[in-house]
Amino acid sequence: MWKTFKKKFIGDRSFYRYVIFLALPMIIQNAITSFVSFLDNIMVGQVGTEQMSGVAIVNQLMFVFNICVFGGASGAGIFGTQFFGKGDYEGQKYTFRFKIFISALIAGAALALFCLCGDKLISLYLSDSGEVGDIALALKYGREYLAIMTIGLIPFALGQSYISTIRETGQTFVPMLAGVAAVLTNLVLDYILIFGAFGIPALGVRGAAIATVIARFIEVFIVVIWTHCHKAKNPYIVGAYAGFKIPRSVLKGILIKGSPLMVNEMLWACGMAVISQCYAARGLEVVAAQNISSTISNLFNIVYIQLGGCISIVVGQLLGAGKTGEARDADNKMIFFSVFCCTCISALMIVVGRFFPSIYNTQESIRELARTFILIAALVMPLCAYSHCAYFTLRSGGKTVVTFIFDSVYTWVLVIPFAWVLANRTALPVSMVFFLVQFTEIFKVALGHFMVKSGVWIQNIVEDKQ
Repeated sequence: MWKTFKKKFIGDRSFYRYVIFLALPMIIQNAITSFVSFLDNIMVGQVGTEQMSGVAIVNQLMFVFNICVFGGASGAGIFGTQFFGKGDYEGQKYTFRFKIFISALIAGAALALFCLCGDKLISLYLSDSGEVGDIALALKYGREYLAIMTIGLIPFALGQSYISTIRETGQTFVPMLAGVAAVLTNLVLDYILIFGAFGIPALGVRGAAIATVIARFIEVFIVVIWTHCHKAKNPYIVGAYAGFKIPRSVLKGILIKGSPLMVNEMLWACGMAVISQCYAARGLEVVAAQNISSTISNLFNIVYIQLGGCISIVVGQLLGAGKTGEARDADNKMIFFSVFCCTCISALMIVVGRFFPSIYNTQESIRELARTFILIAALVMPLCAYSHCAYFTLRSGGKTVVTFIFDSVYTWVLVIPFAWVLANRTALPVSMVFFLVQFTEIFKVALGHFMVKSGVWIQNIVEDKQ
């Protein structure tokens, strides 16, 4: 029995060496990004609860934009990965070109939305039902932060088009370096601009926004320059801007297979924002506590998030090369590895999570609520790891309609109505509401297990794309 289990779920040294080679740079990059975000959050939190809440609300809106860009790139990315696995660099060039178009479109739409409806969007998260904080001040600080953050929309969208394509080729080191340079710049500028240093006046939340925007320009500058200076490693970039042509067969494939994925990412991100808004109906203290817990949770979630992303690279390349048996075997081992790692990380988060909220300069009631949220997030982490891996498994084979049902339909049909009813139509404590909503993940795990085991995702989607 052990031999059968080991053969199916545990790889050899070369397998883990390759997975770690892919995942480690992305984990390091995201670990540094999350840690700097954590420090950034603490620095803003030192200024006041209203400032922290205003920034947290805008960052929730920015999260939706970021995921929309990611979804736009991902729709073409499933083809880009398989084109690379096949050795078709012309096909990969066309997918890159599509990413540039769709990212520019999303950035333009977001810019218009935030400029015209920014105050209304922020106000959705502000409720006077709590006993802590001034919602008028939170709106003011959120407005100031959003006005500057919109400048960074275009460089972020362009950068993701390059970074996602570089990663599809298995090169994760350069995006890591660009990310490290960006977050370190962000950290230094945060300290200087938020609190005022070296003769520069303290700018508070405006300083935090300026630091983030500058960091985004630095990141995109590094990846763009490196890509165009290393054409041998990035053959898809040759002639990428020579025209606007995308062959009908490739465009049709991306739109048919990729559109559900793009829409899914956008709806899922909007769904997460709506769920957060349901919690926010309980007062500004919930917004602040959730901000603290989510910032800390992001430090621990990076392992399963990046291992899931590696599945789309490893399995996608194997499927593109026609190695379906190897793809299934690699998928089983990577899912087990991710869940095992996250179970260990979850235990660590439970042990140390209670100490983090004490760092924040806010009311003790907010700190205690944040501790409860952190504990719940830690307990649900292994479930999230499995469902995340299942999602990327389905996506690697181009089963985008299935992933749409698995992710967005599930979120909007089950989770959001459940969260809204609990938050707005019951007297349950918000900590219990958070617990019940988070543990709806159990049903998603069961659904994901069935889909992965069925093998419905095993297909080569680029064999006929010329």
